[in-house]
Amino acid sequence: MRAGRAEKTNAARLLDELGIAYELRAYAVDESDLTAISVARKIGLPPEQVFKTLLTRTGAGEHVFAVVPGSAELNLKKLAAACGAKRVELASLKDVEPLTGYVRGGVTVIGAKRQFPAFADGTIEMFEVISVSAGQRGLQLVMAPSDYVRAAGATLADLAKADPAKAAAPGSETGGPGSETDGPGLGG
Repeated sequence: MRAGRAEKTNAARLLDELGIAYELRAYAVDESDLTAISVARKIGLPPEQVFKTLLTRTGAGEHVFAVVPGSAELNLKKLAAACGAKRVELASLKDVEPLTGYVRGGVTVIGAKRQFPAFADGTIEMFEVISVSAGQRGLQLVMAPSDYVRAAGATLADLAKADPAKAAAPGSETGGPGSETDGPGLGG
């Protein structure tokens, strides 16, 4: 990156072509902590507004993107139901870059090498702005959720695991964001 100015990524160029407004926010990359929680802290947004993009694989061998809040963990059963699959698992890390063109911590649906169906957690609509990776570590796109959903061609669905602490609290909503970790195998 040039000093003081972030380089445009393929995702940013695609948003330009679509006429979608966005802001690029750069941050210092810590290779030992690529979690969305860490990114949120560095770009000044709450973790529930920083969405992480995960590549998954159905039992039939098809790939699907899942986009969930940084404060939540993906519920694979909910994703399977949303995409009409019997089961879904996280894609192997070794497959992520060849299939998407992006490395872990920099994956985004927008401008991916191969277009796979994308499902975004419905909580994305709760916010005025959200953030997703711009297609490289150290750079985030900040934009309106409706613009993201349109650019990504995403289908909205309930994808996050319920937070047991919130489910147990009186008057709380089940299934919302709030976990303080990315969970095993999820992050970036």
